[in-house]
Amino acid sequence: MRIFTTALLAGTVALAAGAAYAENPMVGGAPMYADKNIVENAVNSKDHTTLVAAVKAAGLVETLQGDGPFTVFAPVNDAFAALPAGTVETLLKPENKDQLTKILTCHVVGAKAFAADIKKMIDDDKGEHPVKTVGGCVWTAKYEGDKIMVIDENGNAANVTIANVEQSNGVIHVVDKVLLPKM
Repeated sequence: MRIFTTALLAGTVALAAGAAYAENPMVGGAPMYADKNIVENAVNSKDHTTLVAAVKAAGLVETLQGDGPFTVFAPVNDAFAALPAGTVETLLKPENKDQLTKILTCHVVGAKAFAADIKKMIDDDKGEHPVKTVGGCVWTAKYEGDKIMVIDENGNAANVTIANVEQSNGVIHVVDKVLLPKM
């Protein structure tokens, strides 16, 4: 009886762990669904309203609804708010669409890379991995413990605060800073 109870308990724990891993996290107070695309999920996150407005202003909605696969390092509203005063408002103006598009596409990689994939690439490259973005930027990925960080061309580090938000056309990693290309 004791062997059966132990086996039943172990099976229950394993099943619960599997179910927890299968669920996508909540982001910005909204559930993220693996069967929806990046835009369909992002519009529901209260933490990504600035990013969504920027994606719309840059004309990237259709692209990010496409087949992908994409890995998006998605800055939260506070990351945009930390930029110098007036930066976001200036970037959202139609005459700055090219610059905004460059910044946003430098947050996108043309592959689906979960945190474990990123860590393996970092390990394979002995501690740092170059990340080539759709926008032509090359970031540096590193990690300490379980925390992945991405360093932009200016030496600023964005920490992944929520990893592995699976999408139908890729994966989102929520970050706490806006990554900026060398200008």
